[in-house]
Amino acid sequence: MSLLSRKRRLVATLRADRALHDPQWIDAFAEVPRHLFLRRYFVQTGYRWLAVEQGDAGWIDRIYADTVLVTQLDDDPDSWVRARREGPVIGTPTSSSSMPGIMAIMLEELRVTDADRVLEIGTGTGYNAALLCHRLGDSNVSTVDIDSTLIAKARAALAECGYHPYCLLDDGELGCPENAPYDRILGTCAVSRIPPEWLEQTRAGGLVVTTLNRPIGAGLVRITAGHGATGTGRVLARDGRFMPMRAHRLPPIPELPEDEMTEPGQPTSLSVTGLLTPPSRFEFFAGLELPEVCSLHGDGPGITWLAHPDGSWARQIDTSEGFLVWQGGPQRLWDRVEDAHARWLELGQPERSDFGITINRDLQEFWLESPESDLRWPW
Repeated sequence: MSLLSRKRRLVATLRADRALHDPQWIDAFAEVPRHLFLRRYFVQTGYRWLAVEQGDAGWIDRIYADTVLVTQLDDDPDSWVRARREGPVIGTPTSSSSMPGIMAIMLEELRVTDADRVLEIGTGTGYNAALLCHRLGDSNVSTVDIDSTLIAKARAALAECGYHPYCLLDDGELGCPENAPYDRILGTCAVSRIPPEWLEQTRAGGLVVTTLNRPIGAGLVRITAGHGATGTGRVLARDGRFMPMRAHRLPPIPELPEDEMTEPGQPTSLSVTGLLTPPSRFEFFAGLELPEVCSLHGDGPGITWLAHPDGSWARQIDTSEGFLVWQGGPQRLWDRVEDAHARWLELGQPERSDFGITINRDLQEFWLESPESDLRWPW
């Protein structure tokens, strides 16, 4: 299949999935060659990562599919070389080229006009910066990344495509003050809180689009900047998830009990996987009611854990007769899940797009329906 056909097929996939609508962004995805930004990457095989490079079987097929491609493990620029030399390695992804579908959603939610000046936080491979340059022109695009190896490769790939945005090696949490103010800021890494510098560097009325880094209830937000480090926005209906900014990574998951559960399990009609995963309408509300609680797969089919940094835990097993739960630690996490679900039902089952956010330097909080609502959750 020709390169042109591959790009056209990717665009058709994004349009069919309703991730891409705007003709100018359609043109950008049809023209910018993603493969030039992904000479090599990792493919997961079991619990390990296989190093793939240009020329390997399937290399270009994966690039022009709507899939995330991991490009770095454990913040180690030599991780790919080690995996290529030694075979598949164990590691934690720390940089990637995100799914084109998520990129398309975020770019459209940015609502740019032709003259807008945009700052991208998290250069990564440079592919997203190339899409911005194609749409807005080099002089209107700035991009920043904290990783010197990544930004050097991104600069080279951008130049090979004929794009020359302003590329800065620095901590993206601080923005890029030398080119401020911006009409739009796009965070392509997830944040636990909106850095005040982003709002300060966005003109009043400009937009900040980013993803939330939350163990439960993450997703996309769009914020209209006010004056200084203030803003008001909405949680978006269309979902998207990115790797966290390094300074915003979540704490390690606490150790879970290894002993067999000797006491009888508590029966429940609620399913962790049915309620606390992205497709669920309840998930975002659960994240507000259960801050710091994370959900993770267990060591066997049908087993799911909840964990809190204070050592509290809940373990759910899906049996042929229903769900059973065990819990322990300072908090009874499953009781909190059931209380949150009952409250959600009483509130009319709000979904993520029913929530908004208000931000100033000292306070960031979510609210339901309206900024004047009495239903508020500190962020």
